[in-house]
Amino acid sequence: MNVAEQYGSLVFNDRAMRTRLPRDVYKSFQKSVRAGKPLQLADANVIANAMKDWAVELGATHFTHWFQPMTGITAEKHDSFISPTGDGGVIMNFSGKELIKGEPDASSFPSGGLRATFEARGYTAWDPTSYAFLKGHTLCIPTAFCSYTGEALDKKTPLLRSMDALNREAVRVLRLFGNQAVNRVSSTVGSEQEYFLVDKEMYLQRRDLVFCGRTLFGAKPPKGQELEDHYFGSIKPRVAAFMQDLDEELWKLGVASKTRHNEVAPAQHELAPIFATTNIATDHNQLTMEIMRKVADKHGMACLLHEKPFAGVNGSGKHNNWSLQTDGGDNLLEPGATPRENAQFLLFLCAVIQAVDTYQGLLRVSVATAGNDHRLGANEAPPAIVSIFLGDELTAIIESIDSSSPYSQKVQEAMEIGVSVLPRFPRDTTDRNRTSPFAFTGNKFEFRMVGSSASIADANTVLNTIVADILAKYADTLEAAQDFTAALNSLIFSTVHAHKRIIFNGNNYTDEWVAEAEKRGLYNLKHTADALPYFIHEENVALFERHHVLTSVEAHSRYEIMMENYIKTLRIEALAMLEISRKDIQPAVGAYTKELLEIAAAKKAVGAVPAEPESTLIKKISGLAVSLYERTEELEQLLLKESGGTEEEGQYYSGSIFPAMQALRMVADELETLTAKKYWPFPTYGDLLFSV
Repeated sequence: MNVAEQYGSLVFNDRAMRTRLPRDVYKSFQKSVRAGKPLQLADANVIANAMKDWAVELGATHFTHWFQPMTGITAEKHDSFISPTGDGGVIMNFSGKELIKGEPDASSFPSGGLRATFEARGYTAWDPTSYAFLKGHTLCIPTAFCSYTGEALDKKTPLLRSMDALNREAVRVLRLFGNQAVNRVSSTVGSEQEYFLVDKEMYLQRRDLVFCGRTLFGAKPPKGQELEDHYFGSIKPRVAAFMQDLDEELWKLGVASKTRHNEVAPAQHELAPIFATTNIATDHNQLTMEIMRKVADKHGMACLLHEKPFAGVNGSGKHNNWSLQTDGGDNLLEPGATPRENAQFLLFLCAVIQAVDTYQGLLRVSVATAGNDHRLGANEAPPAIVSIFLGDELTAIIESIDSSSPYSQKVQEAMEIGVSVLPRFPRDTTDRNRTSPFAFTGNKFEFRMVGSSASIADANTVLNTIVADILAKYADTLEAAQDFTAALNSLIFSTVHAHKRIIFNGNNYTDEWVAEAEKRGLYNLKHTADALPYFIHEENVALFERHHVLTSVEAHSRYEIMMENYIKTLRIEALAMLEISRKDIQPAVGAYTKELLEIAAAKKAVGAVPAEPESTLIKKISGLAVSLYERTEELEQLLLKESGGTEEEGQYYSGSIFPAMQALRMVADELETLTAKKYWPFPTYGDLLFSV
């Protein structure tokens, strides 16, 4: 593959538009995108025709408005380009109206009560800031999705609104520093994607993986990740072939897949792209997850994107590297050579610190899912407590501001390895902290709490909005000040003093930090059911409305959708456990017990060999089998109980159903360790984790 030639070959990108559009239409399109204004229909018609010609030349027969409903995955309805002619033939046709607007059925997607079942009309609207692309024989047009009455029914619309809010307030602040050249500030994201690869045949034998994306049962294998020999290890040929195909497919779609490596757990891997504007990065990540599954299937494997597909080994996250960039290419979170003297950087840094502290509950909600509950707080992920890591240098600067004391610039030292032939290079002024949920890493913040299966739209919508809110407050204060410098210094000092509690550079995994965080007044929302109500707290709804990101109705509908999804996920898992316990595990244990009884009886009949080993094992397995039956029945009875409204039901599933599922699993996993392999009804952890 010639990467330079193939990169973006399936994307109707700027290069394709310059080649295929009339100069005046191309300029009009670019001006429309930069100004954030609607495109004229005449120009849309020209663009649609050029887009159609390009797609048809590459084999396309259909087009679709590709959107991101509240299901967490993408949706598409395909329409062909064909239009009948009077002589019985067809022509390939695509209009500006079809490009700009679509009308999918809105009643069949989650709406949180916004739409009744009989209210079916919904609209998709072209997002011209994200390039159209070709997938198979279909031209995919990235779009937003809204109801007949205009409410957002997707994840893209609030994200785009939050980007507008952030741009508006960041530009206000930059104007106060005398910067008249900047016209737009955008958040940028690089989203690292962790995943597992397992053999497809074994995957299909695990109904828990097929139904739920994670193993509901499974004893630990003799070897897991204890030897730490998988991380960055040599990539196995089968996986390397998958990774190569994946990169090539992504590159054709303009997804800048940059880094690939083995992760910590056996069968776990990671892909990292180059930074892109947030809405494009979101589209790219959705595409990446979809293509990962398709390419894995082609190689006889299944790609698992669940946050915790295997208990006892590391789960998977999606590290969301977030920053701010001007249209001139300047990174607003770049400290520079002398960060203590860089007032503009310090103000934007303070805005992030204050935003994360003020809206820590909302930030926790943005990553809250049933799957992520298994991961947050384990030793491969940050805890459910939101805090910020700044590193030694920036923390020292913050402390000097808070105490009004001088700051001594930390000198960047040369790295001394002790081997003369090795090159000398400068050591960074601060270390990294992989236990922190929100870590400053040079010129960006790495939000490590996002789950591997999640859309990054949710986290970035919240990040953009909360930072925009604080920047708006700063702009109000500084615009009203008579002495800008004095007001700026006072603002930075007061922000540091009021919000430094959110800064923690230590080990976030320790019990001591949990106790310390409680003293500081930080939230510890361990479960999704505890976190989600914060989304509709009065101050958070007001925040969304203030910046026109979500209306109160939209915010409450999203809360309903998120809580219902949490409940439905646990219910599906619980029902799957009941089925697997009754139809697979209990019969397998019974069959093995029967064999043991026959062996014991045969030994007793001849009287030559004692039957005590079999008798002891039979007694142990029989006791556990009774416990398995009882806990299966208990779980079923709990599922039959009524549990009240949405919030009450969420708490019931968190406090009653989930513990009962764990209790059932504990018994089943112990039985797995005692049952002969030929009787166990599905592949074990050892089979799954070491088969590829």
